[in-house]
Amino acid sequence: MTFQAPLWLLMLLAVAALAALYVVRQLRRTAHAVRFTNTALLVSLVPRRSGRRRHVAFGVVLLALGMLVVSLAGPSTTVKVPRDRDIVMLALDVSSSMRAGDIAPTRFQAMRTAAKYFVSRLPAAINLGLVSFSGTADTLATPTTDRVQVRADINHLQVAESTAIGEAIFTCLLDIEDFEATLGASASAPPARIVLLSDGYNTAGRGTDQAAAAARAMHVPVSTIAFGTGSGTLYLDGDTVPVPVDHATLSKIAIDTGGSYTAAASESELEHAYEHLDDQISHVARPKDISPWFLRAGVLLVLLGATLSAIWTDGLV
Repeated sequence: MTFQAPLWLLMLLAVAALAALYVVRQLRRTAHAVRFTNTALLVSLVPRRSGRRRHVAFGVVLLALGMLVVSLAGPSTTVKVPRDRDIVMLALDVSSSMRAGDIAPTRFQAMRTAAKYFVSRLPAAINLGLVSFSGTADTLATPTTDRVQVRADINHLQVAESTAIGEAIFTCLLDIEDFEATLGASASAPPARIVLLSDGYNTAGRGTDQAAAAARAMHVPVSTIAFGTGSGTLYLDGDTVPVPVDHATLSKIAIDTGGSYTAAASESELEHAYEHLDDQISHVARPKDISPWFLRAGVLLVLLGATLSAIWTDGLV
């Protein structure tokens, strides 16, 4: 919980001082009563039944004052609000190393299944685009709310040679710019993010550092997923070729652009990574004013304290 006007909280010192003054007065009153030798007359003058109840009533009033002071300080809390206009570009690696079988049945097939799972989780109002990349990067779907189209495009992905991670980022940025241009000059550009999955090293096209710099300049975070295990291999021309994941490059892209980095070594881990991203993408944290809660509580406690004081002081109960 945070406060918009925290200086008002200094008034809690006055409430504390009032409580201390009340305690001191009660102690003095008790000490004075002890010196009163006629006990029977003392009981008739100050009935025991009103003492403790009077303290409770005053305590309720003090609590009410504290609630009212807190309401003046403008308390607020953080709540998650669904996004409704954002742009998400999903970039999927379809290089030949995705045929590795270290993730059953293959990296490629597991990736397609998890990608469709991610698409199904996104809120319907988010504009989702799809880019596939191998030696080049191709836009399969410009940002759209048509999830059927995107899932169909995922089903038609084909494996090819090389890995152009930098080109994939540049293609996503271009698609974001084109979509923002369709909104018109009067409309504010919605937040955008790139989610990039790859299992290998950048072997074609422009470099990843250059692409990350371009994304950072456009304030577009790139969240990366390193998909694969350290034991991934391919059989090429009778030879076993290792196809390790370039964790360092993918992690650096995320750090440089303000995105998140995740390593997934199975289809279930990949789905978990998408779930985590979905939580980041689908909602935005915004402050919510909760001062009315404290104001209402304070008023109710004032009424309660006043009622208890009137009933108990007058001896009605």
